[in-house]
Amino acid sequence: MLTLIDTPGAEPGPAAEADGVAGEIARTLLAMSGLTVPTVAVCVGEGGSGGAMAFAYTDRLFLLEGSVFSVIGPEPGAAVLFRDASRAAELARSFRLTAVELARLGVVDDVLPDGDVGAVRSAVLVALREAHPGERDARMDRLARSHLRRPSMMCRPE
Repeated sequence: MLTLIDTPGAEPGPAAEADGVAGEIARTLLAMSGLTVPTVAVCVGEGGSGGAMAFAYTDRLFLLEGSVFSVIGPEPGAAVLFRDASRAAELARSFRLTAVELARLGVVDDVLPDGDVGAVRSAVLVALREAHPGERDARMDRLARSHLRRPSMMCRPE
């Protein structure tokens, strides 16, 4: 299964919560965790919020080089942290949300080149062929162990 991710995330207000967005994210995570086929996700732009996290719970996770990926989108995060959404790029750099930083931290499996459809297609086909159901859990376990040993690597403003 292949998922493509490009979302700033759900509206974080009371209306979305009342409409059940949290339950839908939880159901998506549950469905993704139970898949018995190889799964691959490619973040092709912005992967912000719990919805992006749910769709990215795959055996292989790729980001295009210009992508950002986080539990909250850069604009809402900057609005909360700095009270200024225009500082989104600054937040993305300081919180290590960029594709290269996330690969270095082990959050994603690889960074794929923007605009090179052939390279992206090739990486996805190889991943679908070689991935094994459950590798998503191993990546999360490695990441958690890594952060427990190196708390300075956790995402926080510099």
